[in-house]
Amino acid sequence: MAKKDQKIQINPEKFAMAVLGGNAQHEGEENKLYIKRQLTLYLETVLLVQDFNDLEETSFDMAKAQQRNEILEKVIERRYH
Repeated sequence: MAKKDQKIQINPEKFAMAVLGGNAQHEGEENKLYIKRQLTLYLETVLLVQDFNDLEETSFDMAKAQQRNEILEKVIERRYH
């Protein structure tokens, strides 16, 4: 499990290729339809992973900001009380 201060970053292309590897062509499916389906799945996967990575980055930054604010509050509290 990742530590609280470690970001999880997924390589979008590698992840999409892994997803595609598990998406076999259906019996009797035309090649063109299969390729379109694979392309759609690839693009959706890449975009979803990019969204995840962006959210992870934002969450990580927010967590760091929260930790910084807590430390500053403690410093101010000790200094002025």
